[in-house]
Amino acid sequence: MNWLWAIVVGLILGVIARAILPGKQAIPLWLTCIYGILGSILGNAVAGWIGVRHTEGFDWIRHLLQLAGAVLIVALGTPLWHSIRGGGRRRSTT
Repeated sequence: MNWLWAIVVGLILGVIARAILPGKQAIPLWLTCIYGILGSILGNAVAGWIGVRHTEGFDWIRHLLQLAGAVLIVALGTPLWHSIRGGGRRRSTT
């Protein structure tokens, strides 16, 4: 069941990260989910490094770090995706 939660949380974090970033991120939904999962992993790692991974009650700091990680991954991954896919720009033939 953990993999299902990772997908759901990754999708939510990825969509929120895309909404936070200015401009349009023309990436597919599956890549948004993967970026969100990677951002969640990054946020959990940072939370562990600074000692706030497990706290009493709701882990606000950890969740904000996960969102910040997702924003960072989406911001860095979107241009990489476009460069791999050929930029997405099409030239006019007229």
